[in-house]
Amino acid sequence: MNMIERILNRRSYRGRYENTPVPREDLKKIMEAGLAAPSGCNKQTTSLIAIDDPALLERLRAVIDPPAGATAPAMICVLTQKIFAYRDRCFQVQDYAAAIENMLLAICEMGYESCWYEGHITDEDKIGRKMADILGVPQEYDLVCFLPIGRAAEKPRPAPRKKAFEDRAWFNGFKAE
Repeated sequence: MNMIERILNRRSYRGRYENTPVPREDLKKIMEAGLAAPSGCNKQTTSLIAIDDPALLERLRAVIDPPAGATAPAMICVLTQKIFAYRDRCFQVQDYAAAIENMLLAICEMGYESCWYEGHITDEDKIGRKMADILGVPQEYDLVCFLPIGRAAEKPRPAPRKKAFEDRAWFNGFKAE
């Protein structure tokens, strides 16, 4: 599958995972893909923590409510720092979003499944901070996302239908041509 096909066929996986460890070399490649993403003014506001220790995964899962990625043999937590690039501009959201998309594509390319969990842990219940505390993350970082990673134990659902291209993309102006 070429890169365009990979992008067009990637989907979020919310099913059960096989109980097969993800090799550290694979986790490192996935994180390297994330860290290779563009970064506003090269401030590199995104940091990553891979977790493959079963006991630590259980401690993290204990604070994720409602549960998500509960059977994944590994996860990557995405951290961000608010670093101003120029004037009052900070591109941390764009930075970590680009890093996450790179990782999701790398995960898919390597035959694993995942899902971007962000809103789930950044709500008022501050699950991201609870996870960060378990991982020893300093207060100046926010844990904004986690990606469960593993082989699918059940058949992934087909990608959801997207709106028609013509309803969301145009040439030479809004709804032009």
